[in-house]
Amino acid sequence: MLHHVSIGVSDVPKACEFYDAVLAALGYRRVMEFLPYAVAYGEAAPQFWVQLPHDQQAAGAGNGSHVGFTAASQRAVEAFHAAALKAGAKDEGAPGPRPDYSPNYYGAFVRDPYGNKIEAVFFSIDQKKAQAKSRAKPKRKAKASNRKNATTRKTVAGRQARSRARKR
Repeated sequence: MLHHVSIGVSDVPKACEFYDAVLAALGYRRVMEFLPYAVAYGEAAPQFWVQLPHDQQAAGAGNGSHVGFTAASQRAVEAFHAAALKAGAKDEGAPGPRPDYSPNYYGAFVRDPYGNKIEAVFFSIDQKKAQAKSRAKPKRKAKASNRKNATTRKTVAGRQARSRARKR
């Protein structure tokens, strides 16, 4: 659904020191840069931008907003949290399960040096399978499709029978 997310900071090169270390722990890297104005991170495409605010006003963290990054494992979540704290982040939730979010949710939260809340989250494979099943098409559509095919078969059979009768 999302193409990218941007956060505002007052000093992009300084913010890059933080995000280079923190996002590397999750396997993300700089993929585009327009220093000193903006830098983008991702796996291949720019998905997370760190930039000066477009309105040229002071940067401020969004109240109630945060950005969650996908982690490949619980260890990656732990590495993200450790790298963030080492790079100057404020702890907002140590790595661990979050059963109130989902039974298979494992995450960690920090605030970057500019006050932006960021998170690393890992869902176990079982959770991904459960989500895929919940998005599966309802069986009713398959039955409707089968009824349509049966009607089409009857129509074709009827045409063939009428054609044979005319030939007699």
